[in-house]
Amino acid sequence: MARTEMRFDRFMGMALHDPERGYYARRIGGIGGRRGDFTTAPMLSGCFARAVAAWAAVALRETGCRDLVEIGPGDGTLAESVWRMLPWRVRWGTRLHLVETSSPLRELQQKRLGRRARWHAHPLEMLESCGGRAVVFSNELVDAFPVRRFQLTDGGWREMAVVFDPPAAPREILLEPETLPPSSVFAQIYPTGQRVEAHDSYREWLTGWLPRWRAGRMLTIDYGDTVEALYQRRPGGTLRGYLMQQRLEGADCYLNIGRQDLTADVNFTDLTEWSAPWAETRELRTLGEFLAPFADAGSAADRALADDLGAGGAFRVLVQECSG
Repeated sequence: MARTEMRFDRFMGMALHDPERGYYARRIGGIGGRRGDFTTAPMLSGCFARAVAAWAAVALRETGCRDLVEIGPGDGTLAESVWRMLPWRVRWGTRLHLVETSSPLRELQQKRLGRRARWHAHPLEMLESCGGRAVVFSNELVDAFPVRRFQLTDGGWREMAVVFDPPAAPREILLEPETLPPSSVFAQIYPTGQRVEAHDSYREWLTGWLPRWRAGRMLTIDYGDTVEALYQRRPGGTLRGYLMQQRLEGADCYLNIGRQDLTADVNFTDLTEWSAPWAETRELRTLGEFLAPFADAGSAADRALADDLGAGGAFRVLVQECSG
């Protein structure tokens, strides 16, 4: 293999989404469980789906929309549970849609949901079928998008790239200074050496379909925080990998390409700013606050998921609205 140099987001995109060898394009050996790479919140506790279903029922009623959409539905666990927990009167008047690009995951979803849902490869396709009016939700979608990585030097911000030159181990380099992507992270004050991420691919994807959204609400759940808090005590940034439930950092993120998940925390300040021309932010709160009314005090799983010292404090819940 010849020496290869690529910007980090291009490496991450290849590692996750290559049609043949990418992590999400392969038949993942189980999401969650002992042999899985990661476990998502809906698999840990029923209160997650109860909370999303309650939110969706109100959003559908108040916006007058008849189409409920999950983008990036994984194996379909959350969509199935939310649909089942909706009041029957809401289900009767609602159409369920799933937006999914992975063929193996779509197969899993279809086994769970059968004819109860309609599938789309892109939000634009979904919006066309809904007349632009939809209530949309996602869980751990943003973190699946490749990130660009930057390091602050004495001369300013420089973008990070990866060099592959076998038999030597992959190594990181800094590229020559270029124009920075739109992100609130670059307006913050950090010490020299700080590393940060920008979900620029998500920005491009989001702004590619959001202008066609005519009415509805959107619920975005992911791990992360506002830009002011995101990098506290994190000089190396938030990038990490997961393989067989094990967290990997640093040079280990360049091993097991295509067999491990790669992810970074979400900058929710960016999400609100990027979508501001088309969607108004109604609230941003912790997952624990979102789940609290639906958590069973007698359930250890519910308490653990809503705990501020765990997922309840690590995840954020963003609610936005488009009124046309």
